Amino acid sequence: MWPANHRPRKYAYADDVAIMHANGDWQAVEGVRTKDMATIGEYLQTRKLKLSTTKTLLAAFHLNNKEATRELTVKYNNETLPFCSVPKYLGVTLDKSLTYRQHLESLRKKLTSRVALLRRLAGSGCGAGETTLQIAGL
Repeated sequence: MWPANHRPRKYAYADDVAIMHANGDWQAVEGVRTKDMATIGEYLQTRKLKLSTTKTLLAAFHLNNKEATRELTVKYNNETLPFCSVPKYLGVTLDKSLTYRQHLESLRKKLTSRVALLRRLAGSGCGAGETTLQIAGL
């Protein structure tokens, strides 16, 4: 039985699944994740489904800078799953400390370029006028 604060948590949206486990022991996390992957493999096999190992990846989130370059090693069907230090889950880029800095910076750049494009369209002879863009919420 897992201690209450170390139970694996599972999150899913459509076919995107995330399994999280909190533990300060890297080997324990790797062992638990390897067992989880075996369980997932059995589940998929009984339903004649196949896991996309190219889309399956591992990530570690922590505040321990001494371990900043540490990567998890977990196998699935004797294949080491890829580790990603800045994974994307449901369109959100996550970093090791969960600060969301990289995601927010990317979003800021995207919004800045789109606002600039809308301003050019509003000021040109073609396209929507400024009033129309304001009414449309753009």
